[in-house]
Amino acid sequence: MFSKTIVPPHNMNSTEVRHNSLPVLYVRGSYYEVGYNVGRTFCGLIKTLLDTHPSLNKVYIPLYNTKNGQEIYDKTYQTVMKYYPQYIREMEGISDGAGVPFYKLFLLHVDDILPVCVGEMNASNGCHGCSTVCLNEEHAEIIGHTEDAFKEVLNNVYIIKAHITESQPEEIFTAFCYAGLLPGYAMGFNNHGLIYSINIIGAKHLGKGKLPRAFVARALLTASSLENVEDILRCKGCSIADAMSVNLSFLNQQGDRLFHNIEVSPTFPISDESALSVMTISPGEVMFHANKFLRLQIPEFEESMKESSTERQKTMEKHSLVNDKCVLNLLGDTSHQKYDIFRSTENVWTVAVGVFDCLARTWKIYMDNPKLNEPLVILPLDY
Repeated sequence: MFSKTIVPPHNMNSTEVRHNSLPVLYVRGSYYEVGYNVGRTFCGLIKTLLDTHPSLNKVYIPLYNTKNGQEIYDKTYQTVMKYYPQYIREMEGISDGAGVPFYKLFLLHVDDILPVCVGEMNASNGCHGCSTVCLNEEHAEIIGHTEDAFKEVLNNVYIIKAHITESQPEEIFTAFCYAGLLPGYAMGFNNHGLIYSINIIGAKHLGKGKLPRAFVARALLTASSLENVEDILRCKGCSIADAMSVNLSFLNQQGDRLFHNIEVSPTFPISDESALSVMTISPGEVMFHANKFLRLQIPEFEESMKESSTERQKTMEKHSLVNDKCVLNLLGDTSHQKYDIFRSTENVWTVAVGVFDCLARTWKIYMDNPKLNEPLVILPLDY
């Protein structure tokens, strides 16, 4: 059998061609060693994303080169070093392995904290945003998730199955990753039975010198219980810097299957502990979450991300969700005139779809519309 070379149409950028490919790296060692081997293995993808990422090159780096921007960068770096120095070492490994500047990787993790805190507009402007459904029925215990991002992220993703021997207890996890970003910021699972996905939320007032959500999400890969998850998200003594929601379950829990959605945000006014709202999805219930607060009363940017979330919620309500096929139909929905759930227009693309099946104990990952395509990867949810 001969392989087929993928040639983009003459009127389409290569970033707009979905490749039926998702590399998986097995890696073990210290934080730095794991990061180094991730960087070394995926240096091409990392460099491509750094070169093309619109917010990084048009917003974050220019602001980083200002006095105010440098001050926010330095203060955020010091905070992360205080609470999560191990993840700085992991990032240093990625930087060295890929041969890319550390500050560019760190700016991606700081995300919109920089432009918001210096008084610029929210850089994402509603571009990012994922949709997640938790279905808790007798024959369908599922977390389904669309991973949505700038179109430049398309194909610049991978999975790492990591065993970090430096930590106590040792960290063992599997995560879907954007090139160059720490694992944990999209979806994944660990050896404690935790499965989860992340939805970002555009809080209006972000915390300068607080913990960026990308590092907090990385810490979730260590969680062994719901209480542990809540402790990580509270960030006591500091607070999270920007908002997100976490959709999760523990496969090894006793009794009925329970899913949880946790909204987490810096408070307003800003304090030294994150605001949390925990919702439990019990047997017979379903929950849909996109990119706006459903429970926390926190000011948000009145921009397209909030409108998009509202419209995707309305689309979900048209679906009858009773089994895994219904979930795939929802996650592949392209019926909206402007805000599809499976997205491939303008700046926003669904770069992957993940389905955690608690009964089958599998994680299926689709690189194209799940209504029309088979999963590219099926991973067992066990260690």
